[in-house]
Amino acid sequence: MSTSNPLAALLRGQLKAAHDVLEGTMQGVTPAMAAWQPPGTANSLGATYAHVVVSEDGLLNGMGRGIVPLMAGSWAGKTGLSEPPPQDGKWHEWGQRLTVDVDALRAYAQAVFTASDDYLASISDSDLDQVRDFSALGFGQQPLGWLFSILVANVQWHTGEVSCLKGLQGEKGYPF
Repeated sequence: MSTSNPLAALLRGQLKAAHDVLEGTMQGVTPAMAAWQPPGTANSLGATYAHVVVSEDGLLNGMGRGIVPLMAGSWAGKTGLSEPPPQDGKWHEWGQRLTVDVDALRAYAQAVFTASDDYLASISDSDLDQVRDFSALGFGQQPLGWLFSILVANVQWHTGEVSCLKGLQGEKGYPF
């Protein structure tokens, strides 16, 4: 861990570890597994994974950094998603309609995760105190460090869902 920017280094390590477990959990996911719609109100594995990736791209690149998210820039049309994520917050309805190309989505995920890691490697601890406007999501004004904490948690929460959805299909969930 960096001694000059220990908080940024800690967040970077936590986000990388969360990404690694998610990607390990995604190992062996087939198109049929990704598309399987579980009973009840849960979304498919593919929609859950897509939510993690597009959320990180949109929140970090779009709202946190103020740049064009990869899905709207260099990865436009190559994300593996049948339609873009919802702008109105209706994630469940989107997830029910969504189809994914697992290989393309995993490639896009790697690009998003690399962009996040590169950004965290480039900032200082004092940068984490910079305030950004998350009012559109109902979170008001928050420091950049808050955003990274939310991103780590979001990856972890949904990795559990992916693991469960694999288990419900008779497959091993977590990679350990």
